[in-house]
Amino acid sequence: MTDHDSSGATVDQRAADKADKTRIENVAASAAENVIDRQRLRRKLRFWRIAAVLVLLGAIGFGAAAFFEPPKTASRHIARLSISGLVTGDRETLKLIEQIGKSSAAGVLVVIESPGGTTTGAEKIYEDLRRLAEKKPVVAVIGSTGASGAYIAALGAERIFAHGNSLVGSIGVLFQYPNMTRLLDNVGVKMEEIKSSPLKAAPNPFEPATPEARAALAALVTDSYDWFRGLVRERRALNDQELASVADGRVFTGRQAVGLKLVDQLGGEREAIAWLEAEKGVEAGLTIRDWRPPGAANRFGIFSAAGVLAHAFGWSEAGALLQRLEGQSQALGQSLALDGLVAVWHGQGRN
Repeated sequence: MTDHDSSGATVDQRAADKADKTRIENVAASAAENVIDRQRLRRKLRFWRIAAVLVLLGAIGFGAAAFFEPPKTASRHIARLSISGLVTGDRETLKLIEQIGKSSAAGVLVVIESPGGTTTGAEKIYEDLRRLAEKKPVVAVIGSTGASGAYIAALGAERIFAHGNSLVGSIGVLFQYPNMTRLLDNVGVKMEEIKSSPLKAAPNPFEPATPEARAALAALVTDSYDWFRGLVRERRALNDQELASVADGRVFTGRQAVGLKLVDQLGGEREAIAWLEAEKGVEAGLTIRDWRPPGAANRFGIFSAAGVLAHAFGWSEAGALLQRLEGQSQALGQSLALDGLVAVWHGQGRN
């Protein structure tokens, strides 16, 4: 006897209907998953196509910027020269200063944003700016920081402007070297050496510095420091007491620096250009043109490229992080290249 339910259907019929329903649901779910997978695949393909186009356009744009820069000698203008990062007196910057001197620039705006760099690099930039000032009026504007070697560069200008909260000064010279002797002791390593004289390659990180080596280094630092102080005395017209009050390695705010005669006036680019027009006869309303080393726009690191793509797809936080990483990687590369006497302000970063 066959079992029936209240609707008259047999148990077998109910089982078959249930199995058919399950198959239909499985087919529908599989179809939905296939649709979702295809949509995901299309989105991924669209992303990489757009990314490839952006990279290609970026490469074309940066290449065009490198090879088809507008001529800067065609008409009268104010040349803006930026000195940022670690000052090393690199060949490209010095060449740029020379080219500005031969151009049709009516005046030069040196924008400084740097904690300093090598003493020799700062000296080279200072000397070239002084030569440039013999041909064209040169004014310096200090941004958030213009300290140590960067302040040496600023002294090459005829007038120095700074913002009220700019950091200015840090007149001093530094020589640093690591002492790894305890580390070597811990790992059981001892460096052996044979050298022609006691002060050859001294100090070195593998042994404590001898009093003679420290004295020799101190003589180097003192000589460079005396040169730095003499430069400040001459360019800022300071007497002995005024020089002593600013030459102990401290930094000062722009407001303090005006009273101490380290800068001439509070202000930024607008005030500097007004000074060029009022005091140096530069025509009003001239275009300001940025002078950069050839191909500078092409220096596009991997983090920057990824950051641009992230911004393009609306991932602003990721883009900002990648661009910060690019700046930090470049700064690290510059700092690792420093050697010899340096004039760098080592203060902590400010918010």
